[in-house]
Amino acid sequence: MISKSRINYIKSLREKKFRNDELSYIIEGDKLVTEYILSGKTIRLLAAKPGFIESLTDVQKALIDEIEPVNEEGLRRISSLVTPHNALAVVPIPEAGTDFKLVLNNLCVAIDCIQDPGNLGTIIRSAAWFGISDIMCSPDSVDRFNSKVIQAAMGAHMHVNVHYCGLDDFLKEAVKMNVPVYGALMKGKSVYTMELGPKGVVLLGNESKGISVHLRSYVSEKISIPKFVSFKYGIDSLNVSMAATIIFSEFARRKTR
Repeated sequence: MISKSRINYIKSLREKKFRNDELSYIIEGDKLVTEYILSGKTIRLLAAKPGFIESLTDVQKALIDEIEPVNEEGLRRISSLVTPHNALAVVPIPEAGTDFKLVLNNLCVAIDCIQDPGNLGTIIRSAAWFGISDIMCSPDSVDRFNSKVIQAAMGAHMHVNVHYCGLDDFLKEAVKMNVPVYGALMKGKSVYTMELGPKGVVLLGNESKGISVHLRSYVSEKISIPKFVSFKYGIDSLNVSMAATIIFSEFARRKTR
């Protein structure tokens, strides 16, 4: 049976302060945990049902520092999910420096004060799908290792570096390097008709307020997604993660072409 101290340790990692102190975060679900193991990444603690543990090879088990067999009740006590799966793992937060110049050599994303964890997780997942390696978030954005962000990203954290920094400093560097800043705004050029280069910053705003006024001065290209219907009521905009996915897709399509 999993000990009370181990339960308290795992549950403490739901809070950002303890994640930062321990340099660890939680992933949950058979698919997500399995993909981390298959990718060859180190796992600090695996808490799983015996059947899941038995399915692992000796080589895979060697990547895990500690293995804790648990039953259904044990998983329920440590899981943040309504219906726990068969496995939960504690994994290390990767060490990644923030080199503005290196990030700006490719297409990247800057996010101003995103609050909904599902939105951030979806943006991380979309970025990974379309080959974007770096996302810069303002310090007041939701934490990248929030459990709901992890669930929405579905393993994309393995492929995308999510940084937190003052966006003023980052965008100043973009302007200094003559890197275009594409601001996602309601009144901008259609993403389908404007010129899109192989590198640049896609600047996304807060769910309700959009891009902060003081950051709009860095925007060199206002970009938007046109509406293809004529009705006036009911839908006046796209969710920020939906809009991000469409924009990323168009950049990738142009690059492939």
